Amino acid sequence: MKKILLIRFSSIGDIVLTTPVMRALKEQLNCELHVLTKKQYATISENNPNVDVVHLFEKSTSEITKKLKKENFDFIVDLQKNIRSHRIVKALNAPFASFHKLNIEKWLLVNFKINSLPEKHIVERYFEAVSSLGVKNDGKGLEYFYPEKEKINPTIIDKSLENGFVSWVIGGQHFTKIMPAEKVASIISKLKISIVLLGGEDDKKRGDEIIKLAGNKSVFNVCGQFSLNGSASIVEQSKLVITNDTGLMHIAAAFKKPIISLWGNTVPEFGMYPYLPERENKFVISEMKDLKCRPCSKLGFTKCPKKHFECMLGQDEEFIVEKVAEFTNSNLG
Repeated sequence: MKKILLIRFSSIGDIVLTTPVMRALKEQLNCELHVLTKKQYATISENNPNVDVVHLFEKSTSEITKKLKKENFDFIVDLQKNIRSHRIVKALNAPFASFHKLNIEKWLLVNFKINSLPEKHIVERYFEAVSSLGVKNDGKGLEYFYPEKEKINPTIIDKSLENGFVSWVIGGQHFTKIMPAEKVASIISKLKISIVLLGGEDDKKRGDEIIKLAGNKSVFNVCGQFSLNGSASIVEQSKLVITNDTGLMHIAAAFKKPIISLWGNTVPEFGMYPYLPERENKFVISEMKDLKCRPCSKLGFTKCPKKHFECMLGQDEEFIVEKVAEFTNSNLG
């Protein structure tokens, strides 16, 4: 058996996007698969049956380097590809491979609106790192695993949810990737289906604001109430997931849920849109496609550089409402 180390430090969505590679390595090579990641994201890999050992660090990879050296890995798959992961690869002195991050191409698109990016999802680029091992993409998509004991019964939020509901992920790492509360509330006010607002503790105040503005009694704010796995279980039981470009979007894709994906200052062309191979009809992208200032960053900002935030505020509400009806077969009245 080959002993392989896969490196992906963060974050939630990026790690979930590596799960097809994990599965393919395990199934096609019958290897002993180790994963190196940050401690705060441990649960994602620890619950994955394709992973044999998870190595964790909190602040510095130097915390774990000595232990990793003792493993004598046969091969390293570096899906982080930054200075810290390079140091690990160099210290372990084993054959390795990585993928093309397309930083120059992204820079050209952000700064000059020249799109030379390949029409290829990042999962497909991740598989470039294992092609030399003869490992191929099986086309089964993403995976997410959590213990049964962490499954949340939606009726503890409200009994009405037993009749079905939509999850709306209102959070995100950057302000310019988050649909504003007033926009979310305006869309929700047009819907006739129960909505569960998901996010972290930092999103709770925004969730309360959305409920106040929407005037809809069938909206429930559970931001910060559940663990990542608990939120994932809510996503899994949803009829539909409406989401900013964030980790729970990729978890929704792992559960093969219908998705309405909301894009602000970044663009799907970066290759991070919902990955649903052979199920492309199960998700739609909502964006201001012809807005000349997009993308203004490959990540995001704390405020709109142009001060108008048109990429989110200008999105077509009726399009989103129609897609909710289409995916949920709900009566919008």
